[in-house]
Amino acid sequence: MKTKNLYVAVATLIASAILASCSVLKDLEYEVNPNPIEMHGDKMTVNIDGKFIEKGLNNKAFVTLTPTLVNEAGEELEFEPKSFKGEKAAGNGETVAKGGHSFSYSSTRDYNPAFENAKLVVKYVATKGDKEKLNDRTESIADATVVTPLWLQNDDKVAMGEDKLVRSFEKTTKAVINYDKGRSVVKYNEKKDADIIAMKDFISAANENVKLIVNNIEIVSYASPEGETEKNSNLAADRAESARAFLMKTNKQYKLNLTAEQLIKSPKGEDWDGLKELISKSNHEDKNIIIAVAEMENDAAKREQEIKALSTTYKFLEKDIFPQLRRSQMIVNYTENGLTDEELKAAVANNPQSLNVEEMLFTANTLISDEDTKLAIYREVIRKDASDWRGHTNAGVILYKKGNITEANNLFTKAFNAEKNAVTSNNMGVVKRQAGEISEAMELFNNASATGEIASYNKGLINIKKGEYSNAISNMGNESTFNKALAQVLNKDYTSATSTLNNSSDASTARGMYLKAIIAARKGNEAAVVANLTSAIAKDSSLRAKAKKDREFIKYFETAGFAGL
Repeated sequence: MKTKNLYVAVATLIASAILASCSVLKDLEYEVNPNPIEMHGDKMTVNIDGKFIEKGLNNKAFVTLTPTLVNEAGEELEFEPKSFKGEKAAGNGETVAKGGHSFSYSSTRDYNPAFENAKLVVKYVATKGDKEKLNDRTESIADATVVTPLWLQNDDKVAMGEDKLVRSFEKTTKAVINYDKGRSVVKYNEKKDADIIAMKDFISAANENVKLIVNNIEIVSYASPEGETEKNSNLAADRAESARAFLMKTNKQYKLNLTAEQLIKSPKGEDWDGLKELISKSNHEDKNIIIAVAEMENDAAKREQEIKALSTTYKFLEKDIFPQLRRSQMIVNYTENGLTDEELKAAVANNPQSLNVEEMLFTANTLISDEDTKLAIYREVIRKDASDWRGHTNAGVILYKKGNITEANNLFTKAFNAEKNAVTSNNMGVVKRQAGEISEAMELFNNASATGEIASYNKGLINIKKGEYSNAISNMGNESTFNKALAQVLNKDYTSATSTLNNSSDASTARGMYLKAIIAARKGNEAAVVANLTSAIAKDSSLRAKAKKDREFIKYFETAGFAGL
């Protein structure tokens, strides 16, 4: 039997067997592609194009061929057997015509590390009738195994939890001036009410507090709905002006630093909404009847007549309700700022538990650069609120970057159990992928699409593991990493792979130089193979032994330059 492969190597059956049994089986040609056999997606596939020459198989003979890997220790890994028969032979097999026969063969087995350095032979058993005529094997027809996909690195991307710190708050405080019926004069006793004094004191204090900024004072004035609409509108406007005049005088007297532009008049006229609200809160037995009257009439004049009639019947309106509606509300709109950057940094250094979770997260995420300090703060977040997924997540990210994978994975798991979202799903996917749970990891990364390029890159790592190199390149986007370059090499795009590798952080590392040597070998550049391997071995001496057996370099094994590594 003859074999030919990509390197035009020829192997023959043991000559004595052929001579003794030439009437049964003659020369058989093999071409193995690829040769060496390659591992992809944790599988090894043998592809053979074979040919029986004219009269290559006796018409009454039956032969079974079994491609088999044989390693240096003599261990065997058989692939699927394939049977052939002559035109007059019995049994199930592919018929070989007298004039010759071509066939294609493909079989896949799980990758077994024991066969990384192995030869592919074909075992054959030929029978004629019920008698065994041949039982032997060919010499090597191909080498095995290219395992370049095993260079995949654990550079999964993990995602951080963001803080939701609000640095400033828009707030209000207010005081009320009440008026006599039909009047707009600010009474003396109103000026001394507790809420008026509190408002004045607040503004004074704000002037001394850099964290408090008074934006404006809105003067919202009303009239009770018991007179003519137009008159009440004018009355509300007069009350707004009197309240403003009072504020201006108070401003000057107590040096409140208010400007005229900050005092905004907003007269509203009759306060029907206030009326309904006060009545609804009262305990009067007929309050629903009064509210119904206030709501049923669309004609304002007629509605006022009805309310007047009711106020005669229900004296509590005149006594308890209407006086509260004759008012000016002075609403102080102000901004309260939180802790400054320096105050936050001082707090995390001296008393981190005095801060809330958002303040701690913001400080670590934004204001601190030292990784150990960040980690300490994230641990304080966990201490503050162990149910908040962000403390576990961010502490896990720091530990992951430090190489403390076990503790990082424990924290990622706690974060995922606390809340399932895009960030925790991505990080849990990293845990699963590195544990070899590929299906679960891919599902988690799909659930983490909101993290964008982070989860997408991680899916690319799974694509490489599964042998889906084009998908890996697409998912890895614009990243320049060793793993993306690896995917491009495995996808046979050597120009892009070289560019990616040169732009990556592994451009000059041992593994980066080794991958450059693989690219050079595939492009047939022996000088570059030797140069890059020399650099790689200088950085990591263990790569010498690997290179000497790596089937990527098999055609250089006997060259002087390679042998001298």
